[in-house]
Amino acid sequence: MKPRARIVLSRRWPKRIEAILEQDYEVWPNTGDHPMSAAAIRQALRRADGFCPTVTDQLDSNVLRVPSPRTRILANFGVGFEHIDLDAARRSGIVVTNTPDVLTDCTADLAMALILATARGVVGGDRMLRAGDWSGWRPTHIPGVRVSGKSLGLVGFGRIGRALAKRAGAGFGMRVRVFDPQPPADEVARELGVEVCAGLDDLLETSDFVSLHCPVTPKTEGMIGEPQFKRMRPGAILINTARGALVDEHALAGALRSGRLAAAGLDVYAREPEVPSELTEIGRVVLLPHLGSATRETREAMGMRVKENLDRFFAGEEPPDRVA
Repeated sequence: MKPRARIVLSRRWPKRIEAILEQDYEVWPNTGDHPMSAAAIRQALRRADGFCPTVTDQLDSNVLRVPSPRTRILANFGVGFEHIDLDAARRSGIVVTNTPDVLTDCTADLAMALILATARGVVGGDRMLRAGDWSGWRPTHIPGVRVSGKSLGLVGFGRIGRALAKRAGAGFGMRVRVFDPQPPADEVARELGVEVCAGLDDLLETSDFVSLHCPVTPKTEGMIGEPQFKRMRPGAILINTARGALVDEHALAGALRSGRLAAAGLDVYAREPEVPSELTEIGRVVLLPHLGSATRETREAMGMRVKENLDRFFAGEEPPDRVA
């Protein structure tokens, strides 16, 4: 009988998916469920046929510089892959895959939740009530801003951006404007009921809410900083469920302290799990611990998508979600 391929999981997965993997593979789970060090990852690359990282595992050229690695596939548990040096993986003869599609709806749901939470003072109200500081209803208590009918600007218009556009437009009657270096065709924009902006500045100047939905690249890293905050409407709200490195966090804190921005809702940070204290100290920021895909259904679907890539690869076929 052909020996089973050995797979290392960099973190614990949903129990049901780990059990399914164990039916076909020799699975080495990260039982402590703590982030793996660079040395531990290199050891895994030397000893395992496949390595399954998450979006928080940094696989740069130094980590991937392993002489004659046994690992032939990095089957990433997540859609983003900017944490993997694709060129270094190619040089080492390692295939890289990801998990697109399956987390689109849940991430769009969370972005909509952050829009509502930041606009309506949901978190601040909860804190006040739990602290026993609520003295009863009054006309001036926690005045938020209306969401329905407002303008929503989407920076990036891939799967998640389009899913959010449907929710905001059909569900809340929002005017949705988008900016993407590869704008949607006219017929797609009409079908989704969105307006395409010629540039980022136009979107920032005309949006009550700005939500980020683009990957981190050398061109997009830090793309929302002090100049962009100055262009945003006074009292606008920033939402980020994409990647923390898109935003200059120090400049964001300054825009919030000055009152230029009314609030921000963040699910991602530039140096996770570190969150700048200057953001945690501002009550008008809703901070979540990277929950975009955190539903049982989505996390299990992500695991099954990884397994499909592993199955196809070890069968000698092209994995469906190959990115390198």
